[in-house]
Amino acid sequence: MPKVALFNVSGAQVGEVELNDSVFGIEPNKHVLHEAVVNQQATQRQGTHKVKGRSEVRGGGRKPWKQKGTGRARQGSIRSPQWKGGGIVFGPTPRDYGYKLPRKVRRLAIKSALSSKVIDNSIIVLDQLALNQPKTKEFAAILNNLKVGTKALVVTANYDDNVALSARNIPSVKFITSEGINVLDVLVYDKLIITKEAVQKVEEVLA
Repeated sequence: MPKVALFNVSGAQVGEVELNDSVFGIEPNKHVLHEAVVNQQATQRQGTHKVKGRSEVRGGGRKPWKQKGTGRARQGSIRSPQWKGGGIVFGPTPRDYGYKLPRKVRRLAIKSALSSKVIDNSIIVLDQLALNQPKTKEFAAILNNLKVGTKALVVTANYDDNVALSARNIPSVKFITSEGINVLDVLVYDKLIITKEAVQKVEEVLA
């Protein structure tokens, strides 16, 4: 089982934590990671693009000219697609880009993402993370104590208002609970800061 150092909010090492081999110690599957990232990004797309078809554009109530005798091509409406200002053919319409991945693939992807953090020594396990009041300055001091100067994903077992409010003003930091941990966030952020209790919860679900 992989072992990582256990720190407190002062940045001092207070012990070691054994991580579950089946969650944090597997060989990362790059193909599955790619599939999971594409799936998550597709799900996040708004899909609100819209163009107007010939039945939605304004005008075109009467026939432009009579059917025969003019020497010109027959036309039924000035809002046909070939006319300037006419409707668009096969244009984008609102749609949902989301799709589902098999459960086993999703689980393998998050395990691969977590294991990659362990391999890269980019995971920091805290004994606990709690603040008496929302203070961005105090939260920034904790990051400084842990020598985190890059983008960081902070994960706790339960939602904490004080931690969430303190972290949200720091652009390079994102706070989530263990239930919301996902492949895209783990890969996008350089450091994974996770509490010991959150590690246990993740292992209970994924092991």
